[in-house]
Amino acid sequence: MITIDGGWLHLKNGALSCLLRVNQWGLLEQAHFGAPVETADGAALACRPGLGWGGSLLLDDSDTASCPDVLALAWSGSGRGDLRESPLELGSATDFRVTDTRVLHGDALMTCGLPQARGAEATLQVTMAQPGAELTLYFALFDTAITRRTVLKNTGNAPITLHKLMSFCMDVPGEFEMSTFDGGWITEAARHTVPVSRSRVVNESLTGFSSNRHNPGFLLSEPGATEDAGRVYGCNLVYSGNHYAAAQRSLQNLTRVMQGISPANFSLTLTPGETFETPEAVLCYSGEGLNGLSDQMHRFISGHIIPPYWRGRARPVVYNSWEGCMFDFTQARLLDLARRAKKLGCELFVLDDGWFAGRDGDTAGLGDYTVNRKKLPQGLTGLSQKISELGLAFGLWFEPESVNENSALYRAHPDWALTDGFPPVLGRHQLLLDLTKPAVRDYIVENVSHILDSANIRYVKWDMNRHSVAQGAKAHAYILGLYDVLRRIFGPRPEILLESCSSGGNRFDPGMLCFSPQIWCSDNTDPIARLSIQGGLSYLYPQSTFGAHVSAAPHAQTLRQTPLATRANVAFFGCLGYELDLRQLLPVEQQEIAAQIAFYKQHRALFQFGRFRRLENGWQVSLDGNFAAGVFHTLAGAAPGYERLRLVGPNKSGRYAVRTRAQALRIGQFGALVKHVAPVPLDPNGVVLRTADRHFLLPDAQEEYHVSGAALVSGILLAPMFRGTGYDKAQRTQADFGSNLYIIEEEPG
Repeated sequence: MITIDGGWLHLKNGALSCLLRVNQWGLLEQAHFGAPVETADGAALACRPGLGWGGSLLLDDSDTASCPDVLALAWSGSGRGDLRESPLELGSATDFRVTDTRVLHGDALMTCGLPQARGAEATLQVTMAQPGAELTLYFALFDTAITRRTVLKNTGNAPITLHKLMSFCMDVPGEFEMSTFDGGWITEAARHTVPVSRSRVVNESLTGFSSNRHNPGFLLSEPGATEDAGRVYGCNLVYSGNHYAAAQRSLQNLTRVMQGISPANFSLTLTPGETFETPEAVLCYSGEGLNGLSDQMHRFISGHIIPPYWRGRARPVVYNSWEGCMFDFTQARLLDLARRAKKLGCELFVLDDGWFAGRDGDTAGLGDYTVNRKKLPQGLTGLSQKISELGLAFGLWFEPESVNENSALYRAHPDWALTDGFPPVLGRHQLLLDLTKPAVRDYIVENVSHILDSANIRYVKWDMNRHSVAQGAKAHAYILGLYDVLRRIFGPRPEILLESCSSGGNRFDPGMLCFSPQIWCSDNTDPIARLSIQGGLSYLYPQSTFGAHVSAAPHAQTLRQTPLATRANVAFFGCLGYELDLRQLLPVEQQEIAAQIAFYKQHRALFQFGRFRRLENGWQVSLDGNFAAGVFHTLAGAAPGYERLRLVGPNKSGRYAVRTRAQALRIGQFGALVKHVAPVPLDPNGVVLRTADRHFLLPDAQEEYHVSGAALVSGILLAPMFRGTGYDKAQRTQADFGSNLYIIEEEPG
């Protein structure tokens, strides 16, 4: 619901209220953003007048209430009394005043090529003007969020130069902590929290993309907020390029927050009549802690960002060939892997890098699309047909934005590479193509489309493995070019499952999710590292967007040895896949993986689309009254104490069955300890024990409880961990990095 009542503008849904006021000086005040309130509450919620004093600048010298610096504003100028950071920089003072407000039905569509959320209930349009320029602020109301964006128009007779334009600016009373999600390659999305004080706190990417260094999404929470209690605001940007967000608390205890395209090196000239549109920013609120905020964000992403064809549609279990064979493959080897993957229960086979001519390593071939007939004598068409005959869908890796200097494309068009006027700097032996050029975009669209239509390709992994040299407006133009390419390729082919990848999570943002229903979280598939990576992403994004694979151990990225069960238990909380050499699996590992996949398929909707919660010792998902919970451990300790499984959300008066997903123990993991329980002496390195380790497993504790929902909320005690001596099938015999997965089903009344 959006209402305009006198000078009050009110956006309200079941989750939040955004209450604005056009004051007597034409400024747009932010009277309230947070829990739902009534329009009539506005006068009590707005900042009180009479706060201008000392060196303050007044819009009306006779009225101390006319000091913009002490008002809570939804947009601010610069040099005209508000001395806080401005969301707009034109190289001179700005003084925009409201000239019009109106409510539009549904979405107010963008015209610049940026993606945006769809399905708004209504949109508030606020027009502000100063001589020679006009600003239009859009507030779109959704079921769990609002989005904001800004359009600047040159209405004068001379060019104006734009240096900075934020998607939104907002002042919120109170003290807050800012949580950002930062890292780098193979260590993405770690949560970092700092207090917002009088000095500005900034979250910014300068890599040309949304980046693995600083995800565009961030949280503002009141001090003391927990996963399940306290006021929390969430912000994100429907954009895949350089971004900027800042928060700063004023002397009057107003926290100003803003977000948009990074202003670093940004300069764009607008000629008379020309406009510039910002990306859309997403704003959510919850009074029920971080988990509550995540739920609002997840529902918004799932319902209004993900491409319509893939909303609520099950993602297949993937086998990816990369870690199984990398560049070294033939059609026969791929088909052997495909047969093994099918036997285990996989549904989609993905051929990764190395399928085109000259691509036997990462130093050559990018930019070319001629299929390597030496590796694939029947081409992609023949391979895809054979994969289909095995009962698997076929998927293919691309890296369309990049080019190697050693490629036919670069030799023919060196001017198509993205440059900055200096000698080129390479990343992973490659340059980016200049997507600001129409001819480059046409080349990518034509070649990728031709490949997709030449074979029965149901999935695309779209990779991009370096940072950009483009800066400012050029970097923004590149992102617009990328969106144009994606729209032209996948708009006519909505049924193809697109998974974005950028050295893992280098471009995990709502802009890419408008085209790509899932994103490769990280090249690091170590499950203990993924607890942090997927856990960090879970604050902002639903688990249906997580590409999560089981790979070999020791892990290539950490050298950590982890149980196969834990690798799967973590990957279940996402879109499950496998990425390892299936020819090297022991018989017991084949059995275990087949059981994992069968289990995941049985509960796929719960894991992919259930309501996600972070617990004190793991994660949970819930759907239609049923739950799954993962309990994860890192280093094992001696004589561990009791452990609880405590859930969020069960019906306290209901009854539930709690069962462990069956797990087993490798005999070989006990090494020389076997001699203490074996009836005859055994060499821990001998043939007997090695043979047993290949073929036999010991059952781990199988737990089953029938309890009330109230008990689950309070927390039930789990089976004891390894107690220090001997094997006992009633204990959870876990070494380092163990885990358990529980299915909790509501029992009939």
